[in-house]
Amino acid sequence: MIDVRRLRDLWRRCDVAVRDLPPALLLAAVSLLPGTGDYGTQLGALPHRPFDALTVAVVALECLPLAVRRRWPAACLALVAPGFAVDQLHGFHTFATIALPVALLSAGAHLERHRRTAAVLVSAAYVPLAVALERRGVDEGVAGYVTFYLALAIAWGAGAWLRLSRETEAERRRHVAETARAAERTRIARELHDVVTHHVTAMVVQAEAARYLTAAPERLDRTLTAVTDTGRRAISDLRHLLDLLNPDHGAPPGTRSPGGLAALVERTRQAGQPVEFHQEGRPRETAGSAEAAAYRVVQEALTNALKHAHGSRTAVRVHHTTGEIAVEVTTEGAGASHASPGGDGRGLTGLRERVDVLGGEFDAGGRPGGGFVVRARIPAGGTS
Repeated sequence: MIDVRRLRDLWRRCDVAVRDLPPALLLAAVSLLPGTGDYGTQLGALPHRPFDALTVAVVALECLPLAVRRRWPAACLALVAPGFAVDQLHGFHTFATIALPVALLSAGAHLERHRRTAAVLVSAAYVPLAVALERRGVDEGVAGYVTFYLALAIAWGAGAWLRLSRETEAERRRHVAETARAAERTRIARELHDVVTHHVTAMVVQAEAARYLTAAPERLDRTLTAVTDTGRRAISDLRHLLDLLNPDHGAPPGTRSPGGLAALVERTRQAGQPVEFHQEGRPRETAGSAEAAAYRVVQEALTNALKHAHGSRTAVRVHHTTGEIAVEVTTEGAGASHASPGGDGRGLTGLRERVDVLGGEFDAGGRPGGGFVVRARIPAGGTS
């Protein structure tokens, strides 16, 4: 059984000249058939001339160059136009004369350089043809020549419109690709910021605490072990982000760190931050992006708490409902107010943009009684 799809794919992979050759040969064959070959363009009123050996040469000159009409449009037009002129001057009026508007359309569509020069040369060459026909006693009249010239100009203009449409579409695709690449770079930058800032901040705090534990070897050992574990998790998360840059990676974008929110809170506690964790409801299986965003909100808030209010009480509340995920992270203490959007802005600004993209609400700021609070409401219905 013939695999039509495979044959079609093989045909599309052929050189463009190979694909344009069959129509050129078909036009030549039709032009030489008895009874159909003389139904072509008749510019003027010269009597029909019977087909002879010269007719075959003229038909070949008009039709065969169409095989390179897309590869070398200027050369195609330069051969077809003289063939058309000879056809009209000798009164053959073959069906092959249709090759001229085809060559003009192809030149307008595929000629990359010197398009204006080509149009001027073709227009200039039309004048000697009209003069030669008039000298042979043709009474076409100015109106007839102008009408035929406008028809040829329309063919050229149609080709130019096709070229502009193709270029516009290519530019649109380039813009879409650049926008997608920029969005992906921004997403990866946010992921790197979230991962590196959280883990490195925890390691710094743990290492600072280790200075004062030299008199308690057991606690010192636990602290250094926590530093080591945090470093390993940072390496693991960074490897995951690098895997996202590989087009063959299998993990979906937005995958959370191993262990979820409970593990994140526990690691923050190991870094010396007292954290209360309350989670209500169960995450929806279809809330992938929303859940990942909620995780990043908690992670950034805990990172700020470690950095600016180490040792202060922090409360994490996450509420899962059918349609959304609500997150609130509250940190007590005066130092917590420094973790405001007025800092470098990368973390909180990135979170705000991440939540906004999902159609949610994000707010971060100081509390009236002191401290800092981060709130987010993220739609979870049908998110993936």
